[in-house]
Amino acid sequence: MAAVPARGIEFVYAGLRVRDLERSLAFYRKLGFRVHKRGTMEHGGTWVHLSFPGAAQRLELNYYPRGSRFYTPPARGTEFDHLGFRVASVSAWEARLARLGLPTVARVREGSENLLYTKDPDGNWVEFFGPVEA
Repeated sequence: MAAVPARGIEFVYAGLRVRDLERSLAFYRKLGFRVHKRGTMEHGGTWVHLSFPGAAQRLELNYYPRGSRFYTPPARGTEFDHLGFRVASVSAWEARLARLGLPTVARVREGSENLLYTKDPDGNWVEFFGPVEA
């Protein structure tokens, strides 16, 4: 992925919760999306980044199996998962959220990246991710 812009934050993707990852992948591929990258999460979930020709942002499909701390029973209206912003410093954004009185609802380390999550007033998650800092 590209470096973080000078202003220190870049909107990168929107994430969707999916109930059947392969079924969802087939659908988005028919629309013209291409698999960019895929992986697993420390809690057992699976993610797939999809890109669309000519678009800078990505679509992230997330599957959370039972037993994952992020699993919720399937229900219509819960498919939006989160917005993802790449930042230069996750700890600086954590401090900024605290100053603004916004909750940190999860902090995760995935390999060489730190992930920080807050929720908007309606419960939608917003992720700030960046390199692990020394």
